[in-house]
Amino acid sequence: MSKNNVYIVDGSRSPFLKARGRPGHFQASDLAVQSATPLLMRQPFEPEELDEVIVGCVGPSADEVNIARVVSLRLGCGDNVPAWTVQRNCASGMQSIDSAFSNILLGKSDLVLAGGAEAMSHSPVLFNHHMVNWLADLNRAKTPLKKIKTITQLRPKFFTPVIGLLKGLTDPVVGLSMGQTAENVAQKFNISRHDMDQYAVDSHLRLVHAQENGYFDNEMVHVYDDEGNTYYKDDGVRPDSSTEKLAKLRPVFDKKYGNITAGNSAQITDGASWLLLASERAVKKHNLSVMGRLVASNWAGLDPRHMGLGPVHSTIPMLGEHNLSANDIDYWELNEAFAAQVLGCLAAWKDPEYCKEHFDLDSAFGEVPHEKLNVDGGAISMGHPVGASGTRIVHHLLNVLQRNNAKLGVATICIGGGQGGAMLVENLQ
Repeated sequence: MSKNNVYIVDGSRSPFLKARGRPGHFQASDLAVQSATPLLMRQPFEPEELDEVIVGCVGPSADEVNIARVVSLRLGCGDNVPAWTVQRNCASGMQSIDSAFSNILLGKSDLVLAGGAEAMSHSPVLFNHHMVNWLADLNRAKTPLKKIKTITQLRPKFFTPVIGLLKGLTDPVVGLSMGQTAENVAQKFNISRHDMDQYAVDSHLRLVHAQENGYFDNEMVHVYDDEGNTYYKDDGVRPDSSTEKLAKLRPVFDKKYGNITAGNSAQITDGASWLLLASERAVKKHNLSVMGRLVASNWAGLDPRHMGLGPVHSTIPMLGEHNLSANDIDYWELNEAFAAQVLGCLAAWKDPEYCKEHFDLDSAFGEVPHEKLNVDGGAISMGHPVGASGTRIVHHLLNVLQRNNAKLGVATICIGGGQGGAMLVENLQ
């Protein structure tokens, strides 16, 4: 061990629960608390001994402002443990890990609970600006006559709702939804509808295989709603998925020419995920067992219109700094925002022209074999609660490395707005 190392000690997550047309049973803080409680209970230290709690969340509810502090207090970490919330769109959970990583490296913290939580089914339905202005005018009308006059100005169009989730999944700078950016990636690399659907089927079948073999048993906890119902597995998986069934779905984002459908995209989901990170000093002090070492992280920016290629832009420089190639990485977790986006990253990594243009490489970065990528499925089959996915893929990657007695892994994620994040981890067991 080295004082300059940051260790991943343990982790846990909730099941990822698919949104089904109405708000789910859990707020983001509920899922965060229920999934972190068993994690903290099995540690040899008290929650009050944490140096900080960091949570990634894109859309906390109105009563979860600074959700990290809300969760920290509910977990019994006490008044004296600071807690703060981070937001980097789809990589918010990964940002929480990176923030903990930095503070431990700087010597500011020794023991950090970092994670992500999201309840996408609770995304708000908002008034449009017509209704907002009308309500403001009504509130300012002080006399009965003015109130009556304002009421007569109410129009049917004022009742048209604004869907918060759709606004959040649209880039306001380039005016494209995330699905439209995936269509751009598909066109750039000539990715066919059949290949997208086949990738989606593989994701579901891999998740089914993982569930049947208990591959998530050591990372997932049961959660319970107020009615006593138990949730114990990712419930968006479709065991009967097939390319024939997916081929019947209509494109969502480009209805005339597109190929991105609900079936080959990530699911709208609620979930929470956690990691416990520690310095060498904390490991020795508490005699902690260690899952792995967080070797490096990297963030990159790129054209928002091709945001799905963010993993390419974040991984190549990171691995280059460590003199590693694609062949040196044993397993990869690449968040499946869209099948087209994953396939686009695979194509870009092995495209000499793309690697020369963007990274000044003399040849292609390399090929990431399908048998080393998302081996237990991904967001297409289990869902993508945007605040939590970045934490989940890092945690699960370490479990995959341990299960297969492998050493090095890369977890990487695309980020709405045109960014990419990546982490390099080493299995120490």
